[in-house]
Amino acid sequence: MKRKKDIVIPPEAEKMTIYEYEQKYSKRQNVRGAKILLRFLAAAIGVIIAACLILISLKAVELFTDKNVRLGVGIGAGVASVIIFICLYIIPLVKILKSDYFITNVNAKTAREAQKHNKKVRHDIAAKIIEITASVDGVGWYDSAVVGEMAIALNAGNEEGIKLALTDLYTDSVKKSAKSLITKSALKSAMYSALSQTSRVDALLVAFLNLQLVKDITFLYGFRPSDAKLVKIFARVLQNSLIAYGLGSVKIGNSIVKTMGDAVKGIPFLGSAISALVDSSVQGLTNGVLTAVIGYQTIRYLTQEYRLQDILDGIEVAETEEELRETCAEIESELRKTGGKPSPSVA
Repeated sequence: MKRKKDIVIPPEAEKMTIYEYEQKYSKRQNVRGAKILLRFLAAAIGVIIAACLILISLKAVELFTDKNVRLGVGIGAGVASVIIFICLYIIPLVKILKSDYFITNVNAKTAREAQKHNKKVRHDIAAKIIEITASVDGVGWYDSAVVGEMAIALNAGNEEGIKLALTDLYTDSVKKSAKSLITKSALKSAMYSALSQTSRVDALLVAFLNLQLVKDITFLYGFRPSDAKLVKIFARVLQNSLIAYGLGSVKIGNSIVKTMGDAVKGIPFLGSAISALVDSSVQGLTNGVLTAVIGYQTIRYLTQEYRLQDILDGIEVAETEEELRETCAEIESELRKTGGKPSPSVA
């Protein structure tokens, strides 16, 4: 089996105590607040998508003058908008939020439960990857040799084997597959934006493609970022949609054409052609880059949290509450034996 590459576990991880881990990696977070903010951002993205669909539908209705035709077009556009909203927003969002995640922001009280949870998540990820590799012919996402070794480790209950196989996958074949997904999604965003040249359509496409990319990367890795990290990703998706809407609402090319010298002066057709070309290419490139940023941000968070759960798993968490109960029981037993008087050993 290949050795670990990009995700390097520091040598002190094996000797690190939970208190050292807490001091080094844990941050004070409002878990409930993160969940509320996450749902607020998801709802805000949904509002933007719904508003764009409504505006596009109204624009389509305005193309016709006959009342009956307009009514039919309005109904058809409304039904199509609902279907698009469900398929390209609701379904990806639900799949993202329903995916499990590693718990890494812990303290001495929550570390043990987090370790148990993370172990289950690792097993679920391994089983899912094995199933996909076996059932989907030619998927090409995962290194089949490593997946085979992981299947052996999973059946044998070999935790180190499972973790090593997952690390090999995440630093090699999965990373390559994720980069391919990002490139394809960014190209789609760039090309569609260059063709549409409409602010509403651009904002809609960017929101859809960004969410779809996050969903695809989450499915590829088998887990999603934590709520706190997902808040940052959804905030970026919302920001990208607003930027795309703004880019479609202003003419970028005209300002750039002015810097191209006197070559196009006096040739109105050539000037307008260059302006349109620069408008579409710059707008498309911008939206493509924004989509790529979303993808790499998602990968970075997933890699960070996978690394942290690996470090956390190597920490020996003292059963402090159980030890305290045992100590109290010893004190009580000793007091009963001596009748409340100090024993010779204590004295």
